[in-house]
Amino acid sequence: MVALIALAWVAVGLLAATASHAERDAGPLPTAVVQKHDTLWDIAARYRPSDDPFAMVEEIRALNDLPGYTIHPGQELRLPRGR
Repeated sequence: MVALIALAWVAVGLLAATASHAERDAGPLPTAVVQKHDTLWDIAARYRPSDDPFAMVEEIRALNDLPGYTIHPGQELRLPRGR
């Protein structure tokens, strides 16, 4: 009986996590258009000022397949979803 209750709790937890994950992944990613003199650091700080800018820069690079840190005015960058 205890095992059945534990299994039910695990199933409920998995369903809740899946629903939450699906909501977060729904729809297009937010974007930013690079302005003159922008850096990845500037965009990360503007988009999510309370987050670690180092981590945000790396997430932005990964989402946009950027091999380095160079960006250009007019370039549209995908941004990570909010948490």
